[in-house]
Amino acid sequence: MSIARTSHVDPLRESAQYVKGVGPARFELLKRLGLETVGDLLFHFPRAYEDLSDCRRIADLTEGTLQTVAGEVVEIEGRSTRTGKELLSVVLSDGSGVLEGAWFNQSFMARRFRYGQRVAFSGKPQWYRDRWQMNNPRVQLLGDEAIQPGSGKVLPVYPLTEGLHIEQMRRIQRHVAEHYARLVPEALPPELLRKYGFPSAAEAVRDMHIPADLDAAQRARRRLVYEEFLVLQTALALRRRDVRETRKARPLPITQKIDEHIRRLFPFQLTRDQNRAIVQICKDMASDRPMQRLLQADVGAGKTAVAVYALLLAVAHQCQAALMAPTEVLARQHWRTLSAYLARSRVRKLLLTGGLKPRQRQAALGEIRMGQVDLVVGTQALIQEDVEFARLGLVVIDEQHRFGVAQRERFRKLGEDPHYLVMTATPIPRTVALTMFGDLDVSVIKELPPGRLPVVTRAVTEAKREKLYEHLGKELRKGRQLYVVCPLVDESETLDVKAAEQTFAELQAGPFKEFRVGLLHGRMDDAAKDSVMNRFREGQIQVLVCTTVVEVGVDVPNATLMMIEHADRFGLSQLHQLRGRVSRGPVAGECYLFAPTANEETRRRIRMFTRTRDGFALAEEDARERGSGQFFGTRQHGLGELKLGSAIADADLLGQARDDAFAIVAADPGLAQPAHAGLRRLVLERYGQTLELAEIG
Repeated sequence: MSIARTSHVDPLRESAQYVKGVGPARFELLKRLGLETVGDLLFHFPRAYEDLSDCRRIADLTEGTLQTVAGEVVEIEGRSTRTGKELLSVVLSDGSGVLEGAWFNQSFMARRFRYGQRVAFSGKPQWYRDRWQMNNPRVQLLGDEAIQPGSGKVLPVYPLTEGLHIEQMRRIQRHVAEHYARLVPEALPPELLRKYGFPSAAEAVRDMHIPADLDAAQRARRRLVYEEFLVLQTALALRRRDVRETRKARPLPITQKIDEHIRRLFPFQLTRDQNRAIVQICKDMASDRPMQRLLQADVGAGKTAVAVYALLLAVAHQCQAALMAPTEVLARQHWRTLSAYLARSRVRKLLLTGGLKPRQRQAALGEIRMGQVDLVVGTQALIQEDVEFARLGLVVIDEQHRFGVAQRERFRKLGEDPHYLVMTATPIPRTVALTMFGDLDVSVIKELPPGRLPVVTRAVTEAKREKLYEHLGKELRKGRQLYVVCPLVDESETLDVKAAEQTFAELQAGPFKEFRVGLLHGRMDDAAKDSVMNRFREGQIQVLVCTTVVEVGVDVPNATLMMIEHADRFGLSQLHQLRGRVSRGPVAGECYLFAPTANEETRRRIRMFTRTRDGFALAEEDARERGSGQFFGTRQHGLGELKLGSAIADADLLGQARDDAFAIVAADPGLAQPAHAGLRRLVLERYGQTLELAEIG
């Protein structure tokens, strides 16, 4: 039974302009936040809450937590401090003591107060000289419709835009929650609501905006996060079932003869992890169901050799194989690697990129269509509509997160279902992998090849910059090469960061003027990038100033030195990827980081990076810090953006949702049961087009 789409008039799709408190002008501000309908507002959830429920007498105040005090204004004074700042001091008394509210350079606040007025201050008190003080406390004018101390009020804090104030947003959202939350359809089957004791969808949405207390807000969030995960995991389970049970691929079994023939092409012994991954891949490719496997490896652990084994297994069965890379630089890198492996082989191979001239491209397409090519390496040029394979058996997609889920599907249109191996050299935490690649089986390579030397990694202060330049200069004179990595291309007026073009000019004219310095960044066209990389690879450029365009796949064994400017601007996984560029040869690499030292959190992160070589451990920390949604860039993997859930912080809910989703799909593959109607609607609405779920039967 197939999933059918339904449509109906939905009040939640009405324009937000006509909501009480909005109007034409404010609607324009809301649109900046992507809020155009009533439903958009309803699902624009708070990013935090102000808990004003801890109301105390002044005599009972303590330091360190958010507290609220109600009292009478007994003193209003403005004065200048010794440092030249303007200080506004407003003192409250409640009979048990006095509390001073202090505002610096905000003299306009004085207009809000008068002697004898009843007000409440909320903030974190600190004992200053002879009294309690709150800096920049939240002010409530008692008698106003705002909150009364003791009411247990929890105030939502929303993402805003310039011109839209928090109180305005709260009034709008309170009205929307009170009048429209009841219309939110239920997506969770009744048995799951009972199993976990979750509130209904309507209750949860209302409690996100108007919680009775923080516990109510937390219960609402957990229920909505679980729903978000359940919908995603159900979509992935449906897709996985579709591939496993309805699609057919050509079985490509391994034999001892094929295995021996392939291994003879490698000039080294494969590691245990590589061999384990090969066994898993061979088992998949021997099936008549399309392989759907993610191969993830730590930097330098040798995923390319495993991919080459899979490609040659397909070719051994007289099938065509394709290797797709996200950039032309990386495609050419793979081309060189394959050419080296296949120097003694009769495999017919071809490089297909967007840089080919029309006549060259037509000739290449003809060879692919006629089956005159066994192995094709390319960029997204491989999935253009005019590309036709004669007998496509395997597709290897490198750096999967840079493409997107739906792009795998395009190869289906190029012939029968091939086997898929998608791979990444970015270690991914297991929970993030379940979120992004939940329809794939996973193979992991952590073990580094024997003899691979660890990269010496050190943080350097500005005071030692000149000394580092001297050291790098000595190494360059020995024939080694250096990457200098910068976070931006041009100088920025808002960020004090070393721009690539500025750094290039400074180094070329200054400390490295005796060396040949090159510049590489993402805004250069492909021909210019290729030219610079080729010159660097051949040693014509000794110092390469670059952005993160070198992050993945660039392989220059002689480039064993790296200097990273403003390392605090990079994620830990990104730093690990960059460091991996200088561990490609027989000489131990050196990686030096410049980062501000004033911030304790920055010092902690850099310290962890310099001491940790495990890419998976760094990835876990990265995901904890930045959120799983930001791990690769939320939209790049094709599954949209999770509004509330974090695969790291909410790992328990993700695990529960995944188990429940796969159980539901196993019992009701078409989601045809009435209890699954709401879930089916959301799955199709969010992921139907991306994952082609409308075809599921």
